[in-house]
Amino acid sequence: MTDARTSRPHEALAAAARRDFLLNAGASAVALALAGTVGLPLTMSSAFAFAPPAGGGLDAFTALTKQLTGRATLDATLASRIYNAMSKSDSAFAANVAALNTWLKANAGVPSDRVVAVLQSQDPALAKAVVNIVRAWYLGLVGQMPTIQVVAYERALMFDPVTDVLTIPSYCRDVPFYWTQKPAGV
Repeated sequence: MTDARTSRPHEALAAAARRDFLLNAGASAVALALAGTVGLPLTMSSAFAFAPPAGGGLDAFTALTKQLTGRATLDATLASRIYNAMSKSDSAFAANVAALNTWLKANAGVPSDRVVAVLQSQDPALAKAVVNIVRAWYLGLVGQMPTIQVVAYERALMFDPVTDVLTIPSYCRDVPFYWTQKPAGV
């Protein structure tokens, strides 16, 4: 029995090139999304100062996330889903949100690409909370294996930088390597 992937070497090479392109495009999208997250300044250039709500509730979490992602608006349903999942997976999450908002307000001059590094030396638990929050928004994942929870896929922020050129993959249309086989009747 011959393998469809090896019976036509030029088609197999083309399929491999397509797969490599898609994998690299996806990796680039995530890298760009995360680079955008850490490359934005934490101080706002407008007349509005960062004034998060008190405590560690959903409103405080949304304000914190806007600061960490540099976004003016966020999906309220997704914010609630992420907040609830993170609160369930970490009993100190609400306290960490309140502490991060207080820290960001007091340290408004720290560029966002340095927040985790600065926090790592001052308060490693808060640095980890920042990483987990950004991970949840960009990748749609809360927690660690084996109890990881998917809270978002198509609305995860990692897809935003490439929405104009890339369709979000939603499912596999056939068996693995189906794209390497010549269509019937051709």
